[in-house]
Amino acid sequence: MIEILNLSKTFSASDGEFEALRNVTLRIEDGDIFGVIGMSGAGKSTLVRCINMLERPTGGTIRIDGEDITAMKQAQLRQMRRQISMIFQGFYLLQQKNCLKNVCFPLELAGVGHEAAKKRALALLDLVGLADKANAYPSQLSGGQQQRVAIARALATDPKILLCDEATSALDPTTTNSILELIRQINDRLGITVIMITHQMSVVEAVCNHVAILEHGEVAECGDVGEVFANPRSDAAS
Repeated sequence: MIEILNLSKTFSASDGEFEALRNVTLRIEDGDIFGVIGMSGAGKSTLVRCINMLERPTGGTIRIDGEDITAMKQAQLRQMRRQISMIFQGFYLLQQKNCLKNVCFPLELAGVGHEAAKKRALALLDLVGLADKANAYPSQLSGGQQQRVAIARALATDPKILLCDEATSALDPTTTNSILELIRQINDRLGITVIMITHQMSVVEAVCNHVAILEHGEVAECGDVGEVFANPRSDAAS
């Protein structure tokens, strides 16, 4: 379970301070697909970067499986981050490596042996429907295929949590639907907790079970997707 309690994040700028998050409180159950939606500047990306502690919150607490990660030292954080993977809008594949080597890369960093890493990577490429593209390079793939490789790479270290930061924003509607269906299948098969950061209500409605709507760094509304969109209590959800 992920518990976010009174989370705040303030950035210093040349013209003063900017409060990106203000007293955000959320509870995300294990195995859920949880959407975080809001307009540009609402605080979505700041929130996701606080969840994996790439940004340290100014105040508040984040607990994962009961452990306060905001109190962890760097060595502890490195261990914790092995449980959290992330995919992005821009894919960020290594262009000089083929698909197999891209998926192997985080395993090699974790000290997994070559043969074991290769076996794991091939299984993951099969899982995302790209078993026949193991030797292809990113430049030879479509955007949707590149995102599938990025998903396989994110799953390489067997994480408990998958963070998706605008992961379908660069894709056309048909490809977006196929990637969302893949994420749903991965959630069903592996039981991994998925957090979808997006500005698209259609993405949340297609794949998420629960949603939080951020507005100006605060939670405007939170709950079951169907309930929130059917009976909005805030302007942001209307």
